[in-house]
Amino acid sequence: MAKKVVATLKKADAKVFVKVIRMVKNDRTGGYAFAEQIMSQEDADKALSGKK
Repeated sequence: MAKKVVATLKKADAKVFVKVIRMVKNDRTGGYAFAEQIMSQEDADKALSGKK
C-alpha cells in the first residue's frame, strides 16, 4: 500500500507531500504510540518546529 500512496503523490504539478511520524505519549499509561500523517511539506515544517 505504501507504494500506491507514493505513486499517487508523485505528480509533476502536485505539491510536495511528506509522511510525518510522531511519537505521542499516553498520559494514562505512560506508553508511547506512533501517529502517522501525510501532509504538505510546508505544513510538516510548521508542525515539526512546534508552530501551528
